[in-house]
Amino acid sequence: MEILGLINLFFAIVIGLYFWNLLRQQQGSKTAVDRESRREMEKLRRLKSIALSEPLSELTRPKELQEIVGQSDGLKALRAALCGANPQHVIIYGPPGVGKTAAARVVLEEAKKNPLSPFAPDAAFVEVDATTARFDERGIADPLLGSVHDPIYQGAGPLGVAGIPQPKPGAVTKAHGGVLFIDEIGELHPIQLNKLLKVLEDRRVFLDSAYYSADDHNIPQHIHDIFQNGLPADFRLVGATTRLAEELPPALRSRCLEIYFRNLTPEEIGIIAANASAKIKLPLEPGALEEIKRFAANGRDAVNMVQLAGGVAFSEGRRTITKADVQWVLSCGQYTPRPQNRIRQEPAVGVVNGLAMYGPNLGTVIEVEAAAAASRPGRGQVKVTGIMDEEEFGRQGRTMRRRSQALSSVDNVLTVLRTCLALRPQDYDIHINFPGGIPVDGPSAGVSMVTAVASVLTNQPVSNLVAMTGEVTIRGLVRAVGGIVPKVRAAGEAGVKKVLIPKENWQESFALQREVEVVPVSTIQEVLEHALLEAADQLHLPAAPRTQGALLGAFPKITPGIIP
Repeated sequence: MEILGLINLFFAIVIGLYFWNLLRQQQGSKTAVDRESRREMEKLRRLKSIALSEPLSELTRPKELQEIVGQSDGLKALRAALCGANPQHVIIYGPPGVGKTAAARVVLEEAKKNPLSPFAPDAAFVEVDATTARFDERGIADPLLGSVHDPIYQGAGPLGVAGIPQPKPGAVTKAHGGVLFIDEIGELHPIQLNKLLKVLEDRRVFLDSAYYSADDHNIPQHIHDIFQNGLPADFRLVGATTRLAEELPPALRSRCLEIYFRNLTPEEIGIIAANASAKIKLPLEPGALEEIKRFAANGRDAVNMVQLAGGVAFSEGRRTITKADVQWVLSCGQYTPRPQNRIRQEPAVGVVNGLAMYGPNLGTVIEVEAAAAASRPGRGQVKVTGIMDEEEFGRQGRTMRRRSQALSSVDNVLTVLRTCLALRPQDYDIHINFPGGIPVDGPSAGVSMVTAVASVLTNQPVSNLVAMTGEVTIRGLVRAVGGIVPKVRAAGEAGVKKVLIPKENWQESFALQREVEVVPVSTIQEVLEHALLEAADQLHLPAAPRTQGALLGAFPKITPGIIP
């Protein structure tokens, strides 16, 4: 018995020493961790105590709706979509630097003030950049939708040691009850986008793991609930993109209201630049402001120019930003002037102001010019330059090539000239050109081409104060086209006084236009009545001879002052 007692005492001492040593190790480890944590916290405190001045881009970022320049229509639409009792998902189209992100932020704050809004005062605004949102096909990590930290991966912790998978919420759950803003949403990986659409439908996100079993009683109840019922993800999506609407998946567009932010005018660029100079207390000389208005493509460009020019002035001990400072910035940054989309000063034979789109909510005035040389009767040919020959279309991985719609509309033009206008384009070699170096696509240039060719064949000049857009059918009817509002706005900015649009595109708001008259037309005859002036030879122009080889419309200028 004494021997057995000694053995028990021995083992008790050994076990005691083992646990005592283990406790010492844990205490030593905890002491070491605490010491390292205090050291790192001190480093963090020192880092946080260092602060540079706030960048001008941050100082000028709008904090309220009235601080956003030049987007009254877009803001009105965004408020209607988000600030009511039933907020909607939204896609904002527009060029960079025009205030899409800032607008989404301030509109959410505006929505919180509405007592009928479902957004709580602490509703989150979670911002994600789709160009950097990591997508892992293995599903190990997905910061957008969330992922599961399975036990086999390093750092799984105590739950991982026990073989328990751990769900990790993503941005969609962090935005629960608020707004998820995805910048450049068109750049999301297709799989991510499809999963996001599912989340929008279910208002929750479901996660999967091969290590989860509903019958495993060792798994905590909250993890069971996540795998069985999903993580909450009831938010409103605001996506921003610089792409065209047709470049985004139809499934995404069908779930969202679409809002367009336009490009800023030079005057609006000037307001942003003046506000930026006031923030740094370095006023701009008038000449300096005009240079910024002429070169800055958007508000971000304007702020960057002011900041760099202000740095030059400050380093030289001056309290104003001069024109020379801005010009130095323009030279260093290799900025190019904004396109001065101005119409020609005089009418011309065979030259028409057409309207086109070159970006999301961005309209422009383009010239459509035509010339004709007499040929053997019935043997004339047509050549078109500056227009896209082919286009690609398709979806779901299937792409097809076809003749472009713009080139196809040339056939319609020739038919209209023969059957509706009683002209004989087949007796002439006709050249239609779209100058500018950017291939034109789409059917909206149909009426412009008919007008240009009709002008040279009848020697009637086209008014320089008229612009037009519309598809023309073989019966001479003018059909609706897209982008009417930005096209009309671009025409007014270019100095056009009258815009001819398809009757089907008419909106009541056009009747309130002040700087430009918008005229709805339904036939090509109506277009020509508004666009063509009296014959050039009656206006004492040297008439183009109609002999073989002669170029019709070779004298395009009309003496100023005789426009009716």
